[in-house]
Amino acid sequence: MDALTQIIMQQLSGKVLSGIGKKVGVDEKTVETALAIGMPLLVAALAKNASKPEGAQALHQALANDHDGSILNNMSGYLKDPQAANGAGILGHVLGSQQPVVAQGLAKSTGLTSEQVGQLLQIAAPLVMGALGSKQQQQGLDPNGLSSFLGSQKQEVQQSQPDIMGTINTLLDANQDGSALDDILGMAGKLFGNK
Repeated sequence: MDALTQIIMQQLSGKVLSGIGKKVGVDEKTVETALAIGMPLLVAALAKNASKPEGAQALHQALANDHDGSILNNMSGYLKDPQAANGAGILGHVLGSQQPVVAQGLAKSTGLTSEQVGQLLQIAAPLVMGALGSKQQQQGLDPNGLSSFLGSQKQEVQQSQPDIMGTINTLLDANQDGSALDDILGMAGKLFGNK
């Protein structure tokens, strides 16, 4: 598991997971499982975006201006009004036109609806940005350092959770024709232990 997902998952107590579950309309175990895929997916997408100098610069600036990590210190406050953190806007920047394909793929692999996946990703995105912003501050990362850090996190997911990374790569590289969903279901079946 990458460091950012670990940081966030440690903050997600049963009470917080239950709160997210109520917002999305699912139980806390389903939330935990879906976030365990959704957050590394966001980290991988951020790594992909930051692999280009202009992407790294834009992300560095966004983190410096809006994401200092304080969101992780007040999870219950954040969950009272998660829309205030503009998760939808973050997803637009991070996933771009791949957003519907990603939501569809995660929905099929988790048993959630695309709408529930969308809500969950909108809640997760500001948390991932907060964890990344905190790392940027702690380590004094410039845009190049940020790009390197995200690349190493993507590699960490690749090594520790190859099934998740296979799903992530398929989702992020999908050409939106829907044909990748069968592959995603196969990988997700292994991931979730479905028969």
